[in-house]
Amino acid sequence: MIPPIANRFVAGEEPEAALAHVAEVNDRGVGGILNLLGEHYDDRPDADADADAYCRLVDGIAERGLDASVSVKPSQIGIDLPTTAFEENLARIVDRAIERDVFVWVDMEDHETTDQTLDAVCEQAERHPHGVGLAIQANLKRTEADLARLADVPAAVRLVKGAYDEPAAIAYREQETVDEKYREYLEFLFREFDEGVAVGSHDPAMLEYARELHEEYGTPFEIQMLMGVREDAQFDLAEEYDVYQYAPYGPKWFQYFYRRVRERKKNALFALRAVVGV
Repeated sequence: MIPPIANRFVAGEEPEAALAHVAEVNDRGVGGILNLLGEHYDDRPDADADADAYCRLVDGIAERGLDASVSVKPSQIGIDLPTTAFEENLARIVDRAIERDVFVWVDMEDHETTDQTLDAVCEQAERHPHGVGLAIQANLKRTEADLARLADVPAAVRLVKGAYDEPAAIAYREQETVDEKYREYLEFLFREFDEGVAVGSHDPAMLEYARELHEEYGTPFEIQMLMGVREDAQFDLAEEYDVYQYAPYGPKWFQYFYRRVRERKKNALFALRAVVGV
């Protein structure tokens, strides 16, 4: 059972709980992006099992008529395996999602898998135009070229700052520089894309800049934020913009929760208050 202090960031252990959470935020005008927690599998059966779980999750979203998509981590469906498991499992998930009119996002992980992830998503986008999207990290020095490639592909882009501790040779490590690059890439997306722009940020300054770019270019966009982080702002923003909440779920919740607490001091203070009861 997930303890109360983790419930803020994780939408339950079972898919039914996750789907119920999405129904609740849908009632308040916010969409859902469901992610089954799990990553870096070494065995094909584990990767196939999570791909099966995503197909069932897609069915659950469609059957309930929820405003929701799924978001898949490449390493949980086989990208670490010396086979084509990742490409095969991703194709299977996307095919099911297209049948059920559910969008598929693919998360981006560390730099060693960027090329394979990008290639697989581009292949799926060509098979199913505008049915799949990819997270792109502003802190990587290769991102300018990756966005230029994606501008000609019928795929959506979720621009994030980047959460992985990448080497300085391939990534910007100064926060000021990452912020500068995020603005630069965001402007590129609004200027060059006709649709499929997702602003993955909790930073009020970046959200305000997205508003300005929308007014300048008229490009539709959505805001994506994590469950448990600035949720009041999510519901407020949903009164004017399309907002989607990234909601992870599953029995492998502890590592994710621990990462969220370490990332933000205010999250740690929240956890401390929950423990001591104040």
